[in-house]
Amino acid sequence: MTDQGVHFLDAKGPEGIRIYAIGDVHGRLDLLRKMHEAIAEDLSHHPHRDWRVIHLGDYVDRGPDSKGVADFLIAAGKADSRMQTIAGNHEIGFLEFLARPSAEGLFAHNGGGETARSYGVAIDFWTPGGLREGHAALLDAVPDSHFAFYRGLGRHLSFGDFFFCHAGIKPGIALDDQDPDDLIWIRWDFLNYSGLHPKVIVHGHTPEADVEVLANRVNLDTGAWKSGRLSALVIDGPEKQILAVVGDA
Repeated sequence: MTDQGVHFLDAKGPEGIRIYAIGDVHGRLDLLRKMHEAIAEDLSHHPHRDWRVIHLGDYVDRGPDSKGVADFLIAAGKADSRMQTIAGNHEIGFLEFLARPSAEGLFAHNGGGETARSYGVAIDFWTPGGLREGHAALLDAVPDSHFAFYRGLGRHLSFGDFFFCHAGIKPGIALDDQDPDDLIWIRWDFLNYSGLHPKVIVHGHTPEADVEVLANRVNLDTGAWKSGRLSALVIDGPEKQILAVVGDA
């Protein structure tokens, strides 16, 4: 830790709490289940008096079972409040489509068709009638509990020397003053910045072949929907390690 910021090697989690931060799921319920099983096994073999599981957003789109992922996370959060979730840009894009159907937005062009099918709805985004009818059917198919879940997602969490958000932060801006849109959308201004931040930023949003561990940030998006690899960061005091599960690509 320096006056200018926190280096990953020096960063520590909060005393007495083990953190598990999970990258982008994108409809891969199979991998999310495997990751939770791996976390439960880790806690069984290495018990800890307190813990948090942080999901970094992008639960929907692209993969085959967005509805199942939402069901799983809602149930997990009800069973234990230490299961925590924050928003990704794809959850916001889903809500925007449900509020104002469009063939031009994120949902239509980036895996929303798969999300709709997981709710039992096929949408023809490219004809006015198909868009209108598909949107109406999807509104009917999405349970109220899912609306509440997506709308209730926060944009960030902070524990110890680590700041958790979906996409990243605007460098040079205090963490408390970050634009909520930057937290779910930012890319190159953040990714290309090599200086230290007030805390180490743990994020997803930009898929990579493997977890990126840099001095100022950790990128946990390993493209689970396509690669079949879901990754997490485990933080226990000064100790940090990567946990990964694999399935079919």
